[in-house]
Amino acid sequence: MSRSDHTLLAALRDPTVRRRIRDRAAEEFLGDAGSLLATIGICALGVLVGGRFYVATMPAVPTLLWPLYADSPTALALVLLALAALLPTVGSGRPARETPTNRPLAYLQTLAFVWLVKYGLWPLAALNVHAGLYLGSPDALASYWGILVTHLLFVALALLLPAIGRTTRGALGLALGLSVCNDVLDYGLGFHPPLRYDPGLVLPVVTVAIGVVAVALANRSFRRLGE
Repeated sequence: MSRSDHTLLAALRDPTVRRRIRDRAAEEFLGDAGSLLATIGICALGVLVGGRFYVATMPAVPTLLWPLYADSPTALALVLLALAALLPTVGSGRPARETPTNRPLAYLQTLAFVWLVKYGLWPLAALNVHAGLYLGSPDALASYWGILVTHLLFVALALLLPAIGRTTRGALGLALGLSVCNDVLDYGLGFHPPLRYDPGLVLPVVTVAIGVVAVALANRSFRRLGE
C-alpha cells in the first residue's frame, strides 16, 4: 500500500473528515433541485417496482399491516416523504441543510434511515442463507445480484440523511419498537417477505440484529433536534 493510501485511510478514520465527505455528498445529491427531484423520482419508481414483488401475497396479510409487510417499498416511501420536505428549501436556492427542523420531521427522517439501512442490508442475509437457491436459478442476475445491488443503494441514501436531518430519543425508541414489531410480524406470525426457503431460526435472529444495528447507527449519526 502506497504512502498516499495510508494517508487517505488515516484521514477517513477521522470522524470530522467523514462528516465533511457526507455533507458534501448530501449537498451534491440532495442540495440541487434537479438531482433532488431525480432522487425522489427514482424512489417513487422503486416503491412501484418493490410493491409489485409483494402484491401477489398481500391479500393474505391484514390491510393495516401492509406497511410493515412490504419492507423495501415502505423504506422507499418513508425516504420519499423525507426528501419531499426538502423541496421548499432547495427550490428557493438555499442549502438542503438549512431545511427547518421539527419533531415530526425528525421522527420521519429517523424511521426512513432505520428502514433503509435495515432492509438495505437484509437481503445480504436473506439471499445468502441458501445462496444456491438464488445463484443457481436462471434469473440469478435479477433475483440475486440485482436485489443486492439495488438494496445496498438504500444504505448509501440513508447515510446522506444525517447531513440534513435530526433525531430524538423518542424517534429512536419508536424506530426500535416498530422494527421489533415488524420482525414479530414477519417471523412470529409468518408474514415474512416471499422466500424460496423456510426462514428457520438464523434469518430471524440476524434480522433482529440488523434492526438493532440500524437504530444504533442512527443514534450515532444524527444530531439531536435542537442542536
